[in-house]
Amino acid sequence: MARRQVVTADASSKSARTRERILDAAAEVLNRKGYAGTRLSDIADVAGLQAPAIYYYFPSRDDVIQEVVQVGLRRTLAEVQAALAALPADAPRLDRILAAVAAHLRVVLEDSRFASAAIRNAQQLPAAIREVQLLDERRYGALWRGLVDDAVAAGEIDPDLDPRAARMLVIGALNWAPEWWDPARGTLAETVATAQRLVRRGLAAR
Repeated sequence: MARRQVVTADASSKSARTRERILDAAAEVLNRKGYAGTRLSDIADVAGLQAPAIYYYFPSRDDVIQEVVQVGLRRTLAEVQAALAALPADAPRLDRILAAVAAHLRVVLEDSRFASAAIRNAQQLPAAIREVQLLDERRYGALWRGLVDDAVAAGEIDPDLDPRAARMLVIGALNWAPEWWDPARGTLAETVATAQRLVRRGLAAR
């Protein structure tokens, strides 16, 4: 009995690694070919599998793609929530926004294939996948809306700014970072520090 349990655990671990390999491959292909050009055979080639093997882990091509485009948002949301939870309860509201900026950049730049796949393909996705993606986008948007609204209420945001426009511009800039960032031309730490400085100076009350 004990031997059978060990084998089952090993098989489960191997299955999880293969599943992750498929998702990594799908993110890579989506970035290169877009939603319409992504084929299961392309994903299988990158993952080092036979195409039919993917059906053991996902019912269809769209199920693979749906998970890929959700992974970036969910990882970003989790990273930002963890960064905010690590701050003191009495931290200035603007400092909370800056912590969210840093966490967002860390995850989208260190795991940019998933984030880029979601951003680049959002308008190409069929309605069923886009609808699921929008649920995660709305959750993330609500988190940022709370951060900005709290800072406005605390008097830490320039009252001449439109809070909604400011929030959307900041998030848009953060989401676009994977398109241009090159670690050979600037470290992640330098990029994060620059972004935080721009956001602080752009939002802070005079």
